[in-house]
Amino acid sequence: MPNIDRKYFLGVSAVIAAVLPLIVHDPYFLHLVILIFLNATLGMGFSLIFSSGLITLGAAAFWGIGAYASALLVTKAGLSFWAALPSAMVISGIIAILIGYFIVRYVGAGFVVFTLLFCLLTDKVFGYFDVFGGWGGLTAIPAPNPLYLPSLGKITFSNKAEYYYLGLFLVVIIVVVLHSLYSSRIGRVWKAIRFGPELAQTLGVNVNRYRLAAFSLASAFAGLLGSFYAHYNMTISPLTFDVLKSVHIQIYAILGGLEFYIFGPFIGSFIFTLLPEFLRINDAIEPYVTGVALIVLVVFLPSGLTGLLREGVASVSRRGKLLGRI
Repeated sequence: MPNIDRKYFLGVSAVIAAVLPLIVHDPYFLHLVILIFLNATLGMGFSLIFSSGLITLGAAAFWGIGAYASALLVTKAGLSFWAALPSAMVISGIIAILIGYFIVRYVGAGFVVFTLLFCLLTDKVFGYFDVFGGWGGLTAIPAPNPLYLPSLGKITFSNKAEYYYLGLFLVVIIVVVLHSLYSSRIGRVWKAIRFGPELAQTLGVNVNRYRLAAFSLASAFAGLLGSFYAHYNMTISPLTFDVLKSVHIQIYAILGGLEFYIFGPFIGSFIFTLLPEFLRINDAIEPYVTGVALIVLVVFLPSGLTGLLREGVASVSRRGKLLGRI
């Protein structure tokens, strides 16, 4: 029965996602949904790294690397968006491998500090070097090149709906890849490492190699999303990819529930993307609100909203069975 319910839920969600722009035409609403897609998939990257027993504060840096790499490849090197998109992912992944090779062995606070420093350094590199546009960033980043699909005709990316479907396509690819990995031996090894790295190592598992794989894959996905964001927003600046954004990415995953590597970040992103938007939190006090929210989540909701929902459903189910016996 749970599998049927899950398939039914996924089927309904897929149908809603596919027809949403056909029903809702408000550009602002579609913009918010696109941001939810971006934040949710970034949160999945944090959950992926967490599944191997590591906590990162550098996710925003790789998001920024992908964004700047894609923008420069298109504006300076003359590549099309469709070539820059995978290139940005590869560049972010390679940089993650080079850095991760040296830092994945430092578990706990050590890894957090190294990724924090890398995020701070990346932010400064974007700001102080003219090739990246300085602190003003890069502007006039072109939209994706027109795409011709036999069944749909020419797609020019001149409206939010077309960006929505491109973002949805990237989300589906990332979700399918992550679900396949979590369902495979690799996912089981990541879980084993998280709960008992010493035991996993005694069984012949190369712990650092699996952690490096999780870190580099999550960073590559962040680079892919960065490329999409750069050409969707058409302007980027170093402050977009600062440490505070890395904290936000943590919150997307923690709020949804760290035990729910895919569904959890969607819930967390939905809440934490819309809430500041509706409350219109001032930029000066926003970091304090974010810090308090993170503390509250860790202390009072260690399993996240998804875990709370699961406990509620299980409680209702137990009561139903008890009443049935009576």
